[in-house]
Amino acid sequence: MKADAFRDLSTAELTGRANELREQMMKLRFQKSTGQIENPQILSGLRRDLARAMTILREREIKKAAAGATTDVGRGDS
Repeated sequence: MKADAFRDLSTAELTGRANELREQMMKLRFQKSTGQIENPQILSGLRRDLARAMTILREREIKKAAAGATTDVGRGDS
């Protein structure tokens, strides 16, 4: 999945998608360790998709924190 497709998702959907990817990776790692996996390349693709999802979630956290910090700058408590 491309990063643009992840950016189109809401934060809740993106978090859910990241959790699904983690579960899929766990299942595939288990299959790999038992020798049942047909295509080991799938695991690296899932790892990259999870990294993309986590990166976009982090970008949103930073943007939200920066927006909150700019609203507090104008207040003079002294």
